[in-house]
Amino acid sequence: MRKFFISLLLLLLVGGGVAAYFGYTMFYGPAVADDFTVRITPRTEYESVLDKVKANSKYNWAFEFYADYLDLKSALRVGTFRIERDMSVMTIVRTLKYGESVTLRLTINNARTPEALAKKIAAKTNISEEDMLKTLRDSTLIAELGFDSAEAMFSIFLPNTYELMCDVTPRDLVLKLKAESDKYWSSSKRKEQLERLGFTPLQAMTMASIVHEETNAESEMARIAGVYVNRLKKDMLLQADPTVKYALNDPSVKRILKRHLKIDSPYNTYKHKGLPPTPIAMPDLVAIEAVLNYEEHDYLYFCARPEFDGKHNFAETLEEHEKNAKAYHDALDEWQRKKKEGMQPQQTNK
Repeated sequence: MRKFFISLLLLLLVGGGVAAYFGYTMFYGPAVADDFTVRITPRTEYESVLDKVKANSKYNWAFEFYADYLDLKSALRVGTFRIERDMSVMTIVRTLKYGESVTLRLTINNARTPEALAKKIAAKTNISEEDMLKTLRDSTLIAELGFDSAEAMFSIFLPNTYELMCDVTPRDLVLKLKAESDKYWSSSKRKEQLERLGFTPLQAMTMASIVHEETNAESEMARIAGVYVNRLKKDMLLQADPTVKYALNDPSVKRILKRHLKIDSPYNTYKHKGLPPTPIAMPDLVAIEAVLNYEEHDYLYFCARPEFDGKHNFAETLEEHEKNAKAYHDALDEWQRKKKEGMQPQQTNK
């Protein structure tokens, strides 16, 4: 009997040791053979996270047990998490619950030039402003993507929020946003809208940038786009003030004067017919959609309203437009006289 109990004790000790060894191995031992990532979005189901990990690792029972223990299901976070080779089950679960995402969310908008865009990107990523601008002006990359200038390639940057790897390179960033741009313009609906306009995506972005700079009133954008479409169809000068500001490289200019219109630039739409060669700013999505869905009407002119409410009066004839313009200029001069003495320089009309 004594030998029996000794044998049983030894058996329990050995069994316990084996169980402890395997238990330790399942929770603390290498569970991953190769690196992989787990991407979690606001719509990601918890079960799909489990399936992704279990398909790329071992000790699945231990993984589910520890995930339940740490209540991972209620703590899923949006991001992309890198699971590295030889990680243990406990490290995997803790990475998904507490670890840093290997991606970042980059929002780009309201940039007028490649220089301004490079600065915005540098402020939100690990890319330096100098490296980003160098890439945006890389002639080899520009030609590879089918453009002839950095300003033309600027048209691929749609204002949006993008998820990127934290170690993304400037070139990879440009290529990713080019792919996003291609995707945006590839739908049959947008192809039909471009055909209706007779525009390429670059031309649509160029007109949208002008509309974007003309007004903050979203309700007017499609109508303003319609004015410019009408002018193009009649082979008229666009006479868009924002293009002159761009040519002057001075967006702070408040009033376009006759002397400003003398600038020799392909962006001066008071001298050159048609659209300028590239966008003059990064248009927001509302302005882009307004161009694609431009309003059909007979207006050829528009002018800021004397109420200074940010909206415009529209006209079909030059005579009617000149009346609208005079009313606005008279109101503007009156407002300025209240602020300071003296006459203001002569201003042109759109």
